[in-house]
Amino acid sequence: MTQPSPTLGRNDLAILLLILLIAAVLRTAGLNAPLWYDEIWTVDTHVRLPWGDMMREYSMNHHYFFSMKAKLMSQIFGDQAWAYRFPAVLFGVGTVAAIWWLARDVAGSGIAHVSALLVALSYHQVWFSQNARGYTELAFWSTLGLIFFLRGMRTPTLRLWIAFACTAAAAVFTHLTGAFFFVALGLVWLISLVTGFGRGPLTRTWVLQPLIAVALASVLVLLAYLPILSSIAGTMGEISASSAVDPMQEYQNPLWTVLEGVRTAVGSTGALTLIVAIGGLVVIALGAVGAHSTQPLFFLCIVAHIAVTLAVLLALDMRVWPRFFFVDIAPVIVLAVIGCWYGAGVVARVIGQSGLERPLFAIGVVAMLALSVFLVQRNYVAPKQDLAGAFELVEQTRGPSDRIYAINPGGPIFKSHFNADWTTIADPQGYARAMAQPGPVIIVILFPSRMFRAIPELAQDAEGSLEFVHEFAGTLGDGEILIYWRQ
Repeated sequence: MTQPSPTLGRNDLAILLLILLIAAVLRTAGLNAPLWYDEIWTVDTHVRLPWGDMMREYSMNHHYFFSMKAKLMSQIFGDQAWAYRFPAVLFGVGTVAAIWWLARDVAGSGIAHVSALLVALSYHQVWFSQNARGYTELAFWSTLGLIFFLRGMRTPTLRLWIAFACTAAAAVFTHLTGAFFFVALGLVWLISLVTGFGRGPLTRTWVLQPLIAVALASVLVLLAYLPILSSIAGTMGEISASSAVDPMQEYQNPLWTVLEGVRTAVGSTGALTLIVAIGGLVVIALGAVGAHSTQPLFFLCIVAHIAVTLAVLLALDMRVWPRFFFVDIAPVIVLAVIGCWYGAGVVARVIGQSGLERPLFAIGVVAMLALSVFLVQRNYVAPKQDLAGAFELVEQTRGPSDRIYAINPGGPIFKSHFNADWTTIADPQGYARAMAQPGPVIIVILFPSRMFRAIPELAQDAEGSLEFVHEFAGTLGDGEILIYWRQ
């Protein structure tokens, strides 16, 4: 690792541009695949509204700042899936550039190149970059905020802290959970203030400028959310109440979140998954040690965000979705690259072969790149969730006397987005009434793991009286769509 040079060399710029080109190609391939449930809900209940109605009430499903860009793109290019997703592509590529900048600040250009390439190839980064939601925008603003924060902690200037305030406001306006990241940075600032850890000389400027940034960010956020402030508190209460009766109670367990994150990152590969997970933790730990000499606050910022997010979600009895930690993926990748470099140095010194440091690091980088290339291909094997395919198949094969039931939450989506004349089944009682009537029936099931648990009789009939017709695969967790038929 090297201290970053203030100037950007031509070779560094050329490498960065090549990495950004790779990132752009990966994020635009298959961009027009069918929209999935959350995307459709966003488009139908928010993006398609008139501009003046987009801020009429608060919903956790809406990513307000992002949706404004998605609406603009759809007005320019039409009602196309790729148009709604294109802002996510731009912010996804932008996050690659931002992580290169961050890694360069922390560990120099060599680490920055490898880190940016791994983020460009990251399965999760590509998946969310092709999602008409604001997660890549949230990651982009958070990464920029982290850059400004770390620089401001070392050599504070008013310009840096104003930039930090603007990124904080943009992140929180994208989604309220963006506040978790900047609250975590505030805690790191307090720890540094009290202990002296990782900061420059304690001066009046060092204390006042961050406080000015907090005040500015707070004003900007309040102005942005002013039209819907009254509905935010009520929405938080509704989310907590719905979580309490969710049949998928494991979604509120942090351990499930960790296991799901590992599963989606590596896949269900048995012992290999465990080996990769343990190896990843070791490399990240080495990265924390390796980054300490150049930027001791970097690792602390990541840990603080994870801790703050978990504390808030658990305190509000909310579901601990892995996507709440999406902004941490790219910085953790930087830690992994630093850990690979630091670990290579440790091994070389232990065996007394200092010349092996670079070859060992190269082997580690090749292994990480190979794994990333292997995993990123999963983004293209299926849509996230093929509602359009399910609708088309049912409509093409239905008979004149067939009754079609969509199991909630699929029913409202098929009715509102596809203009389907299907009936929604929302609970076990509704299912029992529907199946008590004679005649042919077609049943369409979204999120089958959830719905089989919510309606046990449906799960029993799927193993017995119902005839399986087709499964539409999806890269989304529990994203398969199942179609059954009864004569």
